[in-house]
Amino acid sequence: MAGSQTIGSEVAVSRLEHYPVTFFAIGMGMLGLTLALRAAEHGWHLPVTTSGAVLALSCVLLAAVAFGYLLKAIKVPGAVAAEWRHPVKIAFFPTVSISSILLSIAFLPLVPGLAHFFWIAGTLVQGGLALAVIGSWIGHRPFQTPHLSPAWFIPAVGNVLVPIAGVPLGYTDLSWLFFSAGLMFWIVLLTLVMNRLVFHDPLPGRLVPTLSILIAPPAVCFVSWTHLSTEPGAFGQILLDLGYVFFLIVLTQVPRFRTIPFALSWWALSFPVAALSIASFVHAQAAGSDAHRLIGTGLLAVLAAVIAFLLFRTGLAIVRGEICQPE
Repeated sequence: MAGSQTIGSEVAVSRLEHYPVTFFAIGMGMLGLTLALRAAEHGWHLPVTTSGAVLALSCVLLAAVAFGYLLKAIKVPGAVAAEWRHPVKIAFFPTVSISSILLSIAFLPLVPGLAHFFWIAGTLVQGGLALAVIGSWIGHRPFQTPHLSPAWFIPAVGNVLVPIAGVPLGYTDLSWLFFSAGLMFWIVLLTLVMNRLVFHDPLPGRLVPTLSILIAPPAVCFVSWTHLSTEPGAFGQILLDLGYVFFLIVLTQVPRFRTIPFALSWWALSFPVAALSIASFVHAQAAGSDAHRLIGTGLLAVLAAVIAFLLFRTGLAIVRGEICQPE
């Protein structure tokens, strides 16, 4: 009996050791769905009900994910350090701060005080993580071209998210600082990542879904720009259209997705589509464009289908014990 308990304990520790930081992408995807639904409710003048229910579910899932990773940090801190040293996984650490910033955006019209707390916490952690990740990139660690992937955009996306709640909360100058840094590193990283995708070996199977992250920076930049500027203007139009361009580019790669096994990296498909749907609704309201409202609705339908599939497939993978396994 004692032997079986020992084995069970060892299995639990092993699962916890391999509990990946990429789990936070679930929170990002669900909160992205929440905000896209809210944008659609405002765009079509519908009651704010569905988005509220999804926000509650998102908070539950994100709390579960955060508890699991906190437990990992307490029980097996060496495993967290190993993830930080990993040339690919290090880029996913800002998903923690991004989730907090998304919570602030989601709660801003509902509970401003709570939104303020999440924004301050998320922005402080985002600033620290962005500096730490970029410092690691330009330090003396042996990064190589195959380590590059669209996941490297995640720290930049976190920075450009800051103004969406930061400006309404009164942190305009700080929002400009984060937006400027995120925009600059997005442009720099876009050049590096496109070079890697075109002139080097294809992405490994597990990282193929991260191609959809190409969509997120311009889409999020557009939404933030509408908070920083009195009107979107030509620059805003360029950002939004770049989001559509990258969406079409990612569509050309969809057949590749069918050939790879499911992994948590598949959650990378969710937030970028949510960001582009939100950007479409924001532009529709600013320009009075029915076409962009329809585009936003179409993207929301795609997002809902993607999220439903990801929730089902993730639940199935947990039941089967396919997640939290050594790679």
